[in-house]
Parts: sequence; C-alpha cells; structure tokens
Amino acid sequence: MASVPHIVLNNGVRIPQLGFGVFQVAPDRTTDTVLAALEAGYRSVDTAAAYGNEEGVGRALAGSGLPREELFVTTKLWNDAQGYDSALAAFDTSLRKLGLDHVDLYLVHWPTPARDRYVDTWRALETLLADGRARAIGVSNFQTPHLQRILDETSVVPAVNQIELHPAFQQAELRDFHAQHDIATEAWSPLAQGALLQDEAIVEVAARHEKTPAQIVLRWHLQLGNVVIPKSATPARIRENIDVFDFALSESDMAAISTLDQGRRTGPDPDTFN
Repeated sequence: MASVPHIVLNNGVRIPQLGFGVFQVAPDRTTDTVLAALEAGYRSVDTAAAYGNEEGVGRALAGSGLPREELFVTTKLWNDAQGYDSALAAFDTSLRKLGLDHVDLYLVHWPTPARDRYVDTWRALETLLADGRARAIGVSNFQTPHLQRILDETSVVPAVNQIELHPAFQQAELRDFHAQHDIATEAWSPLAQGALLQDEAIVEVAARHEKTPAQIVLRWHLQLGNVVIPKSATPARIRENIDVFDFALSESDMAAISTLDQGRRTGPDPDTFN
C-alpha cells in the first residue's frame, strides 16, 4: 500500500499531498467509491456541499474502521450560502451530513465576486477555526486580487487555495503568489479531465518510466509541490492514481511537461463565475 507524503500547512496542520476527490461521483456510488479509495491507501477525501455526496462520504468514513485521526476530510461552502451567518449554518449542515464533529479543511468554494460576500464569509471560517471545528481553513478558485483582499481585510491567511491546475493550465503567477504568502496550492482537475493523456510529450515520458500518462501527470504535480486530488470511480484507476511514489521525473521530464502550458481552463473563470 502506498505511503503518501504530507505537506505542512501554514498553521502546522499536515495534509496528505495526494488525496481523493469525489466531484461528480453519484451519491448512490459515493460510499463504495470512497471505501475503495481508503482500501487503496488514500487518507484524504475532498468533497463539497455542491457535490451532493457528503452523506455518502460520511458513511464510508464511518464504515472504514479507520481512526478519525488518520483521516483528512475537506468540504466546501457553496456560493448561495456565502455571508457570515449563512456560512456558519451551512457548515453545520455539512458537518451533520458527514457525521463528524470537525473537518480538517473547510474551503470557500468560489469567490463569486459579484456577490461581494467572500470577506464576510471568510470571517465565519475564522470563527470555525478558532472554535476548533475546522482544523484549517482555505479557499478555492480565488484569484490574486481575491486573495489579496482576504490578506488585507482579515487576520488569518488561507492555508490552501484549491485551483484548476494541470500541464495545459499551470498558473505560475498564482502559484508564485501562494509561495510568497505560505498558501498551499491544491490542484483540482489535475489531469485536465483526461484531455492531456494522449499528448506526445507525456506519452513519451510515460513510456520511459513504464508508467501511465495519468501517473506521469500526477507525479509532475507532486514534484512541483502541489497537493493533488484526482477523482475516479473506477477501482483500477483509483489504485493506479496512488501508485506514483516509486519513481521520480527527471529535470528534463519536468521541463518537457512545462512546455505544454496553453493557459487553457476546462472549468469556469473565477472572475465571472457568480
């Protein structure tokens, strides 16, 4: 079973560098899918209120037999619950669905700048952190101006910014901002929904290492220092995605993949998604 390394967040909390995402996993399949991931060695599970499958995640965690302290659970606040009081209420709902008394990481899912509520929302997350109900707090899909406003107007630096990130959309400037402020970069859609797996450069690196293209891209993320949360509902793929700790990419491998950046999103633009 793979031993996943950890990254230490800016408040001292340790997060597994590779976790399991459940975006678009159907609620009726979530429990079995998460149990398969836990059996494969994953100890970090990333869900969200908007995914509609927090209850299935909770059932898997309860049924796994694993001690709570070995698990790292992330969920996210959806856009319609932004605001101080509504964020606290939404957190209570998520916690109840998960069947937990705390989460390890709670994220603001999108900045939704037109709503202009993310600063008040962040203050609610600061309260949850102070109360110990969230061990770490962070954001998702925040651009540099959104992060800067959090830094300027509140007292807690986000521990994580979870963003779309893959070889075709490498977000170097945003990752540099994260590094300057000790914010961990977490990658969603790390494989660009499979769009990159036929790319010639990645296929060539995979052949040299006798690994799959997906494993090469995940290894690229890990060596950049990203936290990464691949998602799959297929047991063989779930196992494949965590089998990335017995090899390393060379500098030339990393350089070849770095040339693939096209500035191309597969998901919404955070500046306009409201």
